[in-house]
Amino acid sequence: MKKFHVPFILATCMMLASISASYGQEAAADAAAPAVEAPAAADAAAPANAIAASADAPKAASGGDSVFYQVLFGSGALGFLLWLALFGAMGFYVYLLVDSSILVRPSKIMPQTLINSVEAAMKEGDVVKALQFCENDPTPMANILSAGFSHVEEGFEVIEQAISTAADMEIERMNQKLTWFSVDSNIAPMLGLLGTVQGMIMAFSNLAGGAPDFGVLATNISQALWTTAAGLVTAIPCVCTFYIFRNKSNRIVLQMEAITMELVKDLRNVEVVTE
Repeated sequence: MKKFHVPFILATCMMLASISASYGQEAAADAAAPAVEAPAAADAAAPANAIAASADAPKAASGGDSVFYQVLFGSGALGFLLWLALFGAMGFYVYLLVDSSILVRPSKIMPQTLINSVEAAMKEGDVVKALQFCENDPTPMANILSAGFSHVEEGFEVIEQAISTAADMEIERMNQKLTWFSVDSNIAPMLGLLGTVQGMIMAFSNLAGGAPDFGVLATNISQALWTTAAGLVTAIPCVCTFYIFRNKSNRIVLQMEAITMELVKDLRNVEVVTE
């Protein structure tokens, strides 16, 4: 289950790196300030500086902790909506990952119990019984076998054609679910790029207003960079996961087709048992 939290772990690491950088800049500024003073003035101001430093320490800590919140809530209504969309894309990826991990498995697509039941019925020559097993099972392999057994009286060529058509439909249904990974991987970077453009527009608007507010300017630039990073953190795992599950589903489909043909190969000589 650890792999489900990859996007959030990466985002947390970037947040911690940003906070550490903020602490480092403040510490460097505090260390450099007394160095430019004369020795006598430094000695005289040492107690006052110590008191001021102790008073400012909580402010610095709280300011470092709120770096991401300043970016999140200081980027305007559009920026806040973009962040909501990016968080939604991350959550959607986690949902797809969990859903695909559960469903794209051999035991879910072609359960061994169904294979054993159909195989036993075919050994008895009872196609009707095999068809009943398939109709009571909602898995893709059961749907494919049901399509073949339903045409048993029409000849083996019709059976093969029905199985092939049903297999194509099941493959398409599986691929439709996996394509949502591709959709998410395409949308997330676009949202990040839109956030980058919005942050740069706000930054240049701040510069055009005369004497720039460097705090606001830093927030605007941070908005541009953080949204890009969030989009990539979502898109990269989506692309990798899409190809992993697509290759896995292809292997399962090939195996399922081989088992299906093995189960129906004796239908030429099987007589339908009716009550």
